[in-house]
Amino acid sequence: MEKDRLVAFSDGVIAVIITIMVLELKVPQGTSLAALSAATPVFLSYVLSFVYVAIYWNNHHHFFHLVRHVDGLIMWANMHLLFWLSLVPFATGWMGQNHFAPLPTAVYGVSLLMPALAWYGLQLALIRTQGRDSMLARAIGRDIKGKLSAWLYIAGIISAFIDTRIADAMYVVVALIWLIPDRRIERSIHHS
Repeated sequence: MEKDRLVAFSDGVIAVIITIMVLELKVPQGTSLAALSAATPVFLSYVLSFVYVAIYWNNHHHFFHLVRHVDGLIMWANMHLLFWLSLVPFATGWMGQNHFAPLPTAVYGVSLLMPALAWYGLQLALIRTQGRDSMLARAIGRDIKGKLSAWLYIAGIISAFIDTRIADAMYVVVALIWLIPDRRIERSIHHS
């Protein structure tokens, strides 16, 4: 099967996810700086989530440059990823509206961990279809960055019940790790 429909559908779903998140930003009731500052937690959670969704879109885009064709397993693995990404707006809103309280912050961590695990599943499905000697498989390699990210999410989820600032810092660190498009993929694209 051609990959174009899968990529176009994924782009559309990700665009809707971002739209839903921005619609959660409510205009402050009042014209003072105090009214504006009351919206800070919601805005900060939006910014972090926007960065995460953008990272997934960016890496999805890069990955599929190295994919020749897709099959049913890849399509379902991609839907699995999109399902978990579609829950990010809920966790984002809950965390922001509750000023980064422990349980919402932990749930937010779960909403980051689950797409990471789904991404790993998508990688496995792609490698199975493309072959262990494919450019994609070589580019992914041992995926230390991906595995480290999952452990940092788990540590963040646990830390949310100790000090939410530690959890939030871990979530930001993972975003910073992935902010630049995956260089392994970039190198493979330029060599193809």
